[in-house]
Amino acid sequence: MLLSMAVITVGALFFYVVQPTDTGQDPVRAVDYAVEASTASRAAPYELVVPEDLDEGWRATSVRYRQSSDHGALWRIGFMDPDNEYVALGQADGPARAFVHDFSQGAQDTGETVTVDGREWAVHAGSKYDALVSEEGDVTTVVTGTAGAAQLEAFAAALAPHPNQ
Repeated sequence: MLLSMAVITVGALFFYVVQPTDTGQDPVRAVDYAVEASTASRAAPYELVVPEDLDEGWRATSVRYRQSSDHGALWRIGFMDPDNEYVALGQADGPARAFVHDFSQGAQDTGETVTVDGREWAVHAGSKYDALVSEEGDVTTVVTGTAGAAQLEAFAAALAPHPNQ
C-alpha cells in the first residue's frame, strides 16, 4: 500500500511540475459596464457619472447599482489602472460622511483640495486607500483606491455625466 501511495504521489507531483502556470492572460477579468450604467442612469435620482476616454490599459473589474443601500442610491465601478493599481468610483445620495468613510476604507480628510477640470475635490488619505471627494448638493462622488494621486486625478478628469440622463 505504501508503494502504491508513493507511485501516485510521484505521478501527481510530475503533473504539477510540468503543467504550465503562466498562460499569458491577465488574471483580472474585465467587465463591460455600459449596460449597467444605462440602466442605473435611468433609475438613479441623481446625475450618474462614468469615466470616458480613459487611456489604454484601464480595465473595469466590477460594476453595481443599488437603488437602496445604507448610503442611499449607490453607484460604483471598480477599475484596475495600467499599473495594476485599484481605482474605484462611487456615488451616493445618502449621508456623505458615512459613505466617504466606508467607500474609502477609512481615509481621512487632509484639509487639502485639488481642482480637476473645474471641479473641486477634497483630498483624503488613508492607510489602505487615498481618495478624492466631491460633494454637489445631496450627491457625493468619491474616487478612491491604491493608485497614486496622479492616477486618481486622471480618473476624476475622465468623469462625465452618463448620456442617458
